[in-house]
Amino acid sequence: MLASTGNHSATTIAGLEDNTLADGLLHARTFVAALIGLTLLWAAVRKGAALAGRHLLGLMLAGWGAFYLVEGIVDHQILTVHHVNPDHVMLWDSLFLILGAVLLLGGDALARSGAAPKRKH
Repeated sequence: MLASTGNHSATTIAGLEDNTLADGLLHARTFVAALIGLTLLWAAVRKGAALAGRHLLGLMLAGWGAFYLVEGIVDHQILTVHHVNPDHVMLWDSLFLILGAVLLLGGDALARSGAAPKRKH
């Protein structure tokens, strides 16, 4: 997860320990964000918010796709922190970005198709 140069090289024990810690912290932050999101969703449903399955699934897929796009562009392309597959960087990084775009656009379409129609006042 960290740059593979200097003190963070994956070829040393200290570098592996640093990378393992960074990866663990990333997963911990992701877990906390997911818990916050589920708590907000639960609170909204308890207050009477309608929960359409297609709408929710679409938003989840779109969020997953947005994460893939941001992570793929920032970490893989700009910072070159790591790649999906170091043996075939261009192919796998491109497929990762394409998957992100498909999830984002498909999720958005699914969410829109499952959303409750808006009332006209």
